[in-house]
Amino acid sequence: MVSDTATRAVLVRRPAGRLPPRRLLLVYIPAGIVTLGVLLPIVYLVARALQADLPAASLMLSASLPRLLVNSLGLAATVTLASIGLSLVVGWLTERTDLPGRRAWGVLTVLPLVVPSYVGAFLFVTAFGPRGLLQKALEPILGLDRLPGIYGFWGAFLALTLLSYPFVLIPVRAALQRADPQLEEAARSLGENGWGVVRRVILPQIAPAVAAGALLVALYCLRDFGAVSVMRFTTFTRAIYLQYQSLYDRSSAALLSLVLLVLMAALVSLEQRTRRSRMTYGSQANGRGGVVLYRLRAWRWPAVVFCAALVGVALILPGAVLTYWLVRAVQEGPAWGPTLAAAGNSLLVSGQAAAITLIAAAPIAVLAARYPGRWSRWVENLSHAGFALPGIVIALALVFFGIRAAPGLYQTLPMLLLAYLILFLPQAGGPLRASLLQVPRSLEEAGRGLGRGPLTVFRRVTLPLIRPGIVAAVALVFLTAMKELPATLILSPTGFRTLATEVWSAVTEAYFARAAAPALLLILLSSVPMIFFVGREEAE
Repeated sequence: MVSDTATRAVLVRRPAGRLPPRRLLLVYIPAGIVTLGVLLPIVYLVARALQADLPAASLMLSASLPRLLVNSLGLAATVTLASIGLSLVVGWLTERTDLPGRRAWGVLTVLPLVVPSYVGAFLFVTAFGPRGLLQKALEPILGLDRLPGIYGFWGAFLALTLLSYPFVLIPVRAALQRADPQLEEAARSLGENGWGVVRRVILPQIAPAVAAGALLVALYCLRDFGAVSVMRFTTFTRAIYLQYQSLYDRSSAALLSLVLLVLMAALVSLEQRTRRSRMTYGSQANGRGGVVLYRLRAWRWPAVVFCAALVGVALILPGAVLTYWLVRAVQEGPAWGPTLAAAGNSLLVSGQAAAITLIAAAPIAVLAARYPGRWSRWVENLSHAGFALPGIVIALALVFFGIRAAPGLYQTLPMLLLAYLILFLPQAGGPLRASLLQVPRSLEEAGRGLGRGPLTVFRRVTLPLIRPGIVAAVALVFLTAMKELPATLILSPTGFRTLATEVWSAVTEAYFARAAAPALLLILLSSVPMIFFVGREEAE
């Protein structure tokens, strides 16, 4: 039997780790250029912050930083904990119990993810606000002329929890599907009861999935701009936007952006260290065939009521409110021209962003999948920096860069597309890299052995096999770019309006009926692919 030391030596000397041929400099060079482009906002933010008036900056930070830290971290922590609790309950019910209609609940409970935070927040405000639809419905019955205010921390907490918990639910459900049933059987044979099996066997297996989803929720809360602005709760993103909009000297906004960047980087680093310190468990379960379903017995219908209440508040109620405002808009004779023009602009810029991001992510994915090594790992890790940067920080950095270094690009479509590329590069690179790793190199080598050139082999062998990854990458970038708000608000060319900016403009002016049509289009364009992907997952 070969020793572990010898095995490691062989792995270190594997051909994939060698430097690629000279022709593959055509991959290294564009990968390096894309990585430098991703780092540009960080470098420029640092340079801009160094130009700040130190006494004024110190006064501003000392006055606002403690409150911003408490607000931002408190909101992120509470939303993350609530999302974990909801996801564990819903994931367990839909994957490991005999819940009636569990397949349908499995689809419905992840659909709130398609609702942009600013759309969901304005729908909750119009439903539960002091003079909202709920108050109008209760006034004839109970004589209520005003409900308690929903604005502030609790409004932001409600909106973000109901719209972001699927970030945890999706990986938790996948982990429960693949949990090893043999470990559960072994625990029962050793005398463990049901709770003991859950606590000692199942939870350790799904802990990495919970942590990964929790990180996404925490980052989502820290980078969110729309919900906290609608709910009038000041976090870093809202404070940065207000500084940018209201002050001539915007170095203070750059300083706040750097603080937020450090905070998010610390959060990512903490999650990675925690992940490395945990023991992970392999799974031998194939699909759902070997998974044990627990009988709910007397808890069946209470569980159904719980799932129905969650779907009702997170999905059906916003849909009903949106329908109400859409009917009002139709009765008032809406101007469909601006909405259709905004939809066309959204489709145009999102399609261009998807194509450009796919092209930019391709060389990085090839390096990571085909030529692993220290350099390729650095390139891949740095390319993911945009994932930890809020859209408002990216936009602010590109504004500074455009005004000082490239005035011809300021408030142009290429600048907006550059922001989208930086923000969404990991969403394209992940599926591409995963697809390339699933293609055996022996197939490509066989094609070259038959006398075919690299481009012919790629076109006839590799490309058909990685097409699902390409489709997933394009879809992810396209849909996320459709919903991106702060970068679009700040960097869009003058007069260039998208569905996201149309919704935001109408909501900030309290024209809720005018916001209904573009909001509905946004949700529909996001829901169709989500239903398709979730339905395909359920069918597998």
